[in-house]
Amino acid sequence: VQLQASGGGLVQAGDSLRLSCTASGLTFSRYSMAWFRQAPGKEREFVASVRWSNSNTYYAGPVGGRFAISRDNAKDTVYLQMNSLKPEDTAIYHCAAGTPIISEIMNSSAFAHWGQGTLVTVSS
Repeated sequence: VQLQASGGGLVQAGDSLRLSCTASGLTFSRYSMAWFRQAPGKEREFVASVRWSNSNTYYAGPVGGRFAISRDNAKDTVYLQMNSLKPEDTAIYHCAAGTPIISEIMNSSAFAHWGQGTLVTVSS
C-alpha cells in the first residue's frame, strides 16, 4: 500500500491550499481516509476524515469551517481544501487510510496505512 501526498508549500496567512493524496495497493473505495498533521515540537493531531461507507466527514475543532475533506473514488484520491490558513496550521500533513469504527474515526491508531507527508508552512 502506498499513499502519496502532495500540494504542500509556503503560503501567507489567509491564503488557500489544496492537498491531494493518491492511494495504490488497496481498494480505495473500501477505506476511510483521514488527514493528520504534526507541527514542530508537537504531537500528531487529527485534522479531518471521510468515511468509506457514506462519505460522512469529520473535522477537528480548529479547522472546522475552514478546511474541507473530499474523496474521488474513481481517482483513488482524497483531498484537503484548506482556506483562510493561519500560522498555527503550519505542520507536516499526513494522509492515512483505514477501516475504523465510527467511534475511532478521529483516532490515528485506527488507521493502518500512512503516507510520507507534505509540508505546509503559513507565514504571518
